[in-house]
Amino acid sequence: MESRDLLLTAFDNVEEAVRGAVEGIDPQLLNARVDPEANTIAWLVWHLTRVQDDHVSEVAGVEQAYTANGWADRFELPFDPSAIGYGFSSTDVGRTQVSDPQLLIDHHADVHRRTAEFVGTLSAGDLDRVVDERWDPPVTLGVRLLSVVGDDLQHAGQAALLRGSLERR
Repeated sequence: MESRDLLLTAFDNVEEAVRGAVEGIDPQLLNARVDPEANTIAWLVWHLTRVQDDHVSEVAGVEQAYTANGWADRFELPFDPSAIGYGFSSTDVGRTQVSDPQLLIDHHADVHRRTAEFVGTLSAGDLDRVVDERWDPPVTLGVRLLSVVGDDLQHAGQAALLRGSLERR
Protein backbone atom coordinates (compact mmCIF):
# COMPACT_ATOMS: atom_id res chain seq x y z
CA MET A 1 0.00 0.00 0.00
CA GLU A 2 1.24 3.48 -0.84
CA SER A 3 1.60 6.15 1.84
CA ARG A 4 -0.85 8.37 -0.02
CA ASP A 5 -3.45 5.59 0.14
CA LEU A 6 -3.16 5.50 3.92
CA LEU A 7 -3.55 9.27 4.06
CA LEU A 8 -6.56 9.15 1.73
CA THR A 9 -8.17 6.54 3.98
CA ALA A 10 -7.48 8.69 7.02
CA PHE A 11 -9.07 11.76 5.41
CA ASP A 12 -12.02 9.59 4.30
CA ASN A 13 -12.41 8.60 7.96
CA VAL A 14 -12.55 12.28 8.90
CA GLU A 15 -15.30 12.94 6.37
CA GLU A 16 -17.25 9.92 7.59
CA ALA A 17 -16.94 11.12 11.20
CA VAL A 18 -18.11 14.62 10.23
CA ARG A 19 -21.14 13.20 8.43
CA GLY A 20 -21.94 10.99 11.41
CA ALA A 21 -21.80 13.96 13.76
CA VAL A 22 -23.96 16.27 11.64
CA GLU A 23 -26.11 14.40 9.12
CA GLY A 24 -29.79 14.35 10.11
CA ILE A 25 -29.22 16.42 13.26
CA ASP A 26 -31.90 18.72 14.63
CA PRO A 27 -30.57 22.14 13.49
CA GLN A 28 -31.26 23.60 16.95
CA LEU A 29 -28.57 21.33 18.38
CA LEU A 30 -25.83 22.77 16.16
CA ASN A 31 -25.35 25.85 18.32
CA ALA A 32 -26.36 24.38 21.69
CA ARG A 33 -23.83 24.46 24.51
CA VAL A 34 -23.66 21.95 27.34
CA ASP A 35 -22.34 24.78 29.53
CA PRO A 36 -21.67 28.49 28.88
CA GLU A 37 -18.01 27.92 27.96
CA ALA A 38 -18.39 24.75 25.89
CA ASN A 39 -17.75 24.39 22.19
CA THR A 40 -20.71 23.76 19.92
CA ILE A 41 -21.14 21.16 17.20
CA ALA A 42 -21.30 23.95 14.62
CA TRP A 43 -18.04 25.49 15.82
CA LEU A 44 -16.23 22.14 16.06
CA VAL A 45 -17.14 21.08 12.53
CA TRP A 46 -16.57 24.54 11.03
CA HIS A 47 -13.20 24.76 12.82
CA LEU A 48 -11.93 21.29 11.88
CA THR A 49 -12.88 21.93 8.27
CA ARG A 50 -11.22 25.35 8.28
CA VAL A 51 -8.02 23.89 9.75
CA GLN A 52 -7.93 21.19 7.08
CA ASP A 53 -8.62 23.74 4.35
CA ASP A 54 -6.00 26.16 5.69
CA HIS A 55 -3.23 23.64 6.25
CA VAL A 56 -3.71 21.54 3.12
CA SER A 57 -4.17 24.57 0.85
CA GLU A 58 -0.94 26.04 2.21
CA VAL A 59 1.14 22.96 1.44
CA ALA A 60 -0.62 22.46 -1.91
CA GLY A 61 0.04 26.08 -2.87
CA VAL A 62 -3.60 26.87 -3.68
CA GLU A 63 -6.22 29.29 -2.40
CA GLN A 64 -8.43 27.95 0.36
CA ALA A 65 -11.86 26.60 -0.59
CA TYR A 66 -13.37 28.88 2.05
CA THR A 67 -12.63 31.93 -0.05
CA ALA A 68 -12.14 30.44 -3.54
CA ASN A 69 -15.46 28.59 -3.52
CA GLY A 70 -17.56 31.15 -1.67
CA TRP A 71 -17.97 29.35 1.65
CA ALA A 72 -17.10 32.46 3.66
CA ASP A 73 -20.05 34.26 2.04
CA ARG A 74 -22.40 31.32 2.62
CA PHE A 75 -21.50 31.01 6.30
CA GLU A 76 -21.83 34.76 6.88
CA LEU A 77 -19.82 34.55 10.10
CA PRO A 78 -18.62 37.73 11.83
CA PHE A 79 -14.93 36.90 11.37
CA ASP A 80 -12.26 37.70 8.84
CA PRO A 81 -12.30 35.03 6.09
CA SER A 82 -8.78 34.02 7.16
CA ALA A 83 -10.03 32.93 10.61
CA ILE A 84 -9.87 29.19 11.28
CA GLY A 85 -11.03 29.18 14.89
CA TYR A 86 -7.59 28.75 16.43
CA GLY A 87 -7.38 30.82 19.60
CA PHE A 88 -11.08 31.66 19.56
CA SER A 89 -12.59 32.80 22.85
CA SER A 90 -15.78 31.36 24.26
CA THR A 91 -17.54 34.47 22.94
CA ASP A 92 -16.19 33.80 19.44
CA VAL A 93 -17.38 30.21 19.62
CA GLY A 94 -20.84 31.52 20.54
CA ARG A 95 -20.76 33.86 17.55
CA THR A 96 -20.17 30.90 15.22
CA GLN A 97 -23.85 30.39 14.46
CA VAL A 98 -24.84 27.86 11.81
CA SER A 99 -28.49 27.00 11.24
CA ASP A 100 -28.19 24.46 8.41
CA PRO A 101 -26.36 21.17 9.00
CA GLN A 102 -26.11 20.66 5.24
CA LEU A 103 -23.92 23.76 4.98
CA LEU A 104 -21.38 22.13 7.32
CA ILE A 105 -21.57 18.83 5.44
CA ASP A 106 -21.20 20.42 2.01
CA HIS A 107 -18.34 22.65 3.12
CA HIS A 108 -16.47 19.70 4.57
CA ALA A 109 -17.16 17.60 1.44
CA ASP A 110 -15.66 20.33 -0.74
CA VAL A 111 -12.55 20.60 1.42
CA HIS A 112 -12.29 16.80 1.56
CA ARG A 113 -12.50 16.57 -2.24
CA ARG A 114 -9.70 19.12 -2.63
CA THR A 115 -7.61 17.36 0.01
CA ALA A 116 -8.06 13.99 -1.72
CA GLU A 117 -7.09 15.48 -5.07
CA PHE A 118 -3.88 16.87 -3.58
CA VAL A 119 -2.98 13.79 -1.55
CA GLY A 120 -3.63 11.60 -4.60
CA THR A 121 -0.75 13.34 -6.41
CA LEU A 122 1.84 12.67 -3.69
CA SER A 123 4.68 10.21 -3.80
CA ALA A 124 6.42 8.79 -0.75
CA GLY A 125 9.31 11.18 -1.37
CA ASP A 126 6.99 14.18 -1.33
CA LEU A 127 6.04 13.41 2.26
CA ASP A 128 9.61 14.13 3.39
CA ARG A 129 9.50 17.72 2.06
CA VAL A 130 9.90 20.25 4.87
CA VAL A 131 6.86 22.55 4.96
CA ASP A 132 7.41 24.43 8.23
CA GLU A 133 10.79 25.36 9.64
CA ARG A 134 9.39 27.16 12.69
CA TRP A 135 9.58 23.91 14.67
CA ASP A 136 12.47 21.80 15.90
CA PRO A 137 12.63 19.44 14.17
CA PRO A 138 11.16 21.09 11.06
CA VAL A 139 7.74 19.76 10.02
CA THR A 140 7.53 17.59 6.91
CA LEU A 141 4.52 17.34 4.63
CA GLY A 142 3.75 13.85 5.94
CA VAL A 143 3.81 15.01 9.56
CA ARG A 144 1.65 18.05 8.73
CA LEU A 145 -0.98 15.91 7.02
CA LEU A 146 -1.03 13.42 9.91
CA SER A 147 -1.38 16.31 12.34
CA VAL A 148 -4.43 17.57 10.44
CA VAL A 149 -5.99 14.11 10.46
CA GLY A 150 -5.41 13.73 14.20
CA ASP A 151 -6.82 17.16 15.05
CA ASP A 152 -9.82 16.67 12.76
CA LEU A 153 -10.67 13.25 14.17
CA GLN A 154 -10.51 14.58 17.73
CA HIS A 155 -12.88 17.44 16.91
CA ALA A 156 -15.24 15.21 14.92
CA GLY A 157 -15.36 12.82 17.88
CA GLN A 158 -16.11 15.73 20.21
CA ALA A 159 -18.94 16.83 17.90
CA ALA A 160 -20.36 13.29 17.86
CA LEU A 161 -20.19 13.09 21.66
CA LEU A 162 -21.94 16.45 21.96
CA ARG A 163 -24.65 15.34 19.56
CA GLY A 164 -25.30 12.18 21.54
CA SER A 165 -25.39 14.08 24.82
CA LEU A 166 -27.68 16.80 23.48
CA GLU A 167 -30.05 14.34 21.82
CA ARG A 168 -30.45 12.41 25.09
CA ARG A 169 -31.33 15.51 27.12
